[in-house]
Amino acid sequence: MRDTGMDGQSCGGATHNSLKIGLVGPLPPPSGGMANQTLQLASLLRSEGVDVETIQVNAPYKPAWAARLKGVRALFRMLPYLGALWSAAGRVQVFHVMANSGWSWHLFAAPAIWIARLRGKPVVINYRGGEADAFLSRSRRAVGASLARADALIVPSGFLEAVFGKYGFAARVVPNIINLERFSHAPAAAGAGPRLLVARNLEPIYDNATALRAFALVRAVHPLASLVIAGSGPQRAELEALARELGVADGVTFTGRVDNHAMAQLYRNADMMLNCSLVDNMPNSVLESLACGVPVVSTNVGGVPYLVEDGRTALLVPAAAPEQMAQAVLRLCAEPALAASLREAGLRQVQQYTWHNVRPRLLDVYRSVMSPT
Repeated sequence: MRDTGMDGQSCGGATHNSLKIGLVGPLPPPSGGMANQTLQLASLLRSEGVDVETIQVNAPYKPAWAARLKGVRALFRMLPYLGALWSAAGRVQVFHVMANSGWSWHLFAAPAIWIARLRGKPVVINYRGGEADAFLSRSRRAVGASLARADALIVPSGFLEAVFGKYGFAARVVPNIINLERFSHAPAAAGAGPRLLVARNLEPIYDNATALRAFALVRAVHPLASLVIAGSGPQRAELEALARELGVADGVTFTGRVDNHAMAQLYRNADMMLNCSLVDNMPNSVLESLACGVPVVSTNVGGVPYLVEDGRTALLVPAAAPEQMAQAVLRLCAEPALAASLREAGLRQVQQYTWHNVRPRLLDVYRSVMSPT
């Protein structure tokens, strides 16, 4: 049995002053879902008296000019990262690794597992990528070689639990956490027309083009409708050109990067939120919308139907179907009682994702890996 170093205290108890966690993951900026969850988890654990050391996988390049060296810049990030992992492993009791698919797994998650193994420290893998099925189908052997050295695998949804189970990996569900002090229901004054919000980065996987095409159809019925697209990414110029081509550019606002604090007000100024992603797991934007009392229209992909129920807590449509997304938006405009019902059910649903409810699950995982049978 490993020496827990807990001085006789249980990590499930009232205080956790002796618990030292190495939290490995991205941090803002940019304010993506995983980066925000990493930052929030560190803060919440510290509020419990846990000593948290963050090991950042997206730390700024040093020297800064290395970012321009596309062929070798990964080395300028990897070498300091590996050194930080090795050093932290000498101080912490558990590594908690925020993991994703593709190169993110191979470059950041797998090295953390192997270094923890070499240093004799337990490691919890917190896998969060919506592309898990495709990734595991290609890389099951490599992923399995690393996961066999991990002490626990946790995922935020039943969807990912089922995906990993399909490939023979046992996972425990520890949901994402929503901050209901920041994301809360405070209705804003009604707008002249329906106000739509997209809260995803401008990347192909999130299919913001479908949101623009759906908005054009909505605007044909509601000329004063507006759309805010809150996020940054490589497709901005392409999406701005599409808005002009569709004749709706005057009704669309591209905010660029928005931090977590400012996002709450954007939700509260919206009448509904559109999630057009082609692949997804447990999108924070959906949880945040529910918490702010904003009805959600989303694609019915990946883990989304594990998170919301069509017709009860959201309206779900097929991916890459702007006509059906527009029809769902127009239905909510025409049926205020339905919008109110979704709003009320969503506010109830989101309560299960508070720190109060997630905390015992996570601390139980830490306890289990520190005191294995």
